[in-house]
Amino acid sequence: MKHFEKVISIQTSGKSDYDARLVTYIPDSYPKEHMDRIRPAVLILPGGGYAFTSEREAEPVALEFVRQGVCAFVLYYSVKPAYFPQALCETLESIRYIREHAKEWYIDENNISVCGFSAGGHLAASAGIFWNNECIDAYIGKEREGVRPNKLILSYPVITSGEFAHKASFMCLLGENNDKLMAFTSLEKQVHEQVPPTFIWHTYEDQAVPVQNTMLFANALLQYKVPLELHIYPRGGHGLSLGNYLVNQNLEYGTKHMSSEWIEQSIRFIFD
Repeated sequence: MKHFEKVISIQTSGKSDYDARLVTYIPDSYPKEHMDRIRPAVLILPGGGYAFTSEREAEPVALEFVRQGVCAFVLYYSVKPAYFPQALCETLESIRYIREHAKEWYIDENNISVCGFSAGGHLAASAGIFWNNECIDAYIGKEREGVRPNKLILSYPVITSGEFAHKASFMCLLGENNDKLMAFTSLEKQVHEQVPPTFIWHTYEDQAVPVQNTMLFANALLQYKVPLELHIYPRGGHGLSLGNYLVNQNLEYGTKHMSSEWIEQSIRFIFD
């Protein structure tokens, strides 16, 4: 497996000291005659309320994708006090970087997904929505196809800044007194027909980021006829990650939550 780090530097706010860290997990091909097999790729965006990036939604998830033959990348994006659109531009630039190296790493440049958790889900959905929006022109240029994700995988995502908002995420993303951007980054209001096909999962019992976030986004996708796969699990709280004992110390060795099937389902979604 090829495993290394790349610094992603984007300047959006007059500051130049924001650097994101892109960590790569590129599986080797076996046997030897399959060395030129082309694989899909996934860019993983951990959660953390735009205040930090959660480790248990990072490498453990990447290794599970790699185990099933998907090239995985984890982006430790900039968080507070780096405000919108800093993390968004880092995400889009990471997609461009992966696509630019697709031939070198035997990646299918037309099958690059973005997988985000919680606030990372908001960031992933933002990439799927704003990849062709003029709000990012000044930071990453006007070339669009290179930064477009092909698919979205959203795990218990933060979506709305309205009634069911996870308010702390928006405060960290935008700062205070930013009502205009608060509405702009309420993603159920920004969906359009060019949003990539989307896989979403959530739990009904999530008290931190209510399941209404997912439902609002799903309904908007349906309105614009964006292909959608949706899974709502009846039990379980927030931040389940892989939903097994590897990421949850409260689960006994070898056990898993009902939501743990999402990873297999999402890999099928990637390969479809």
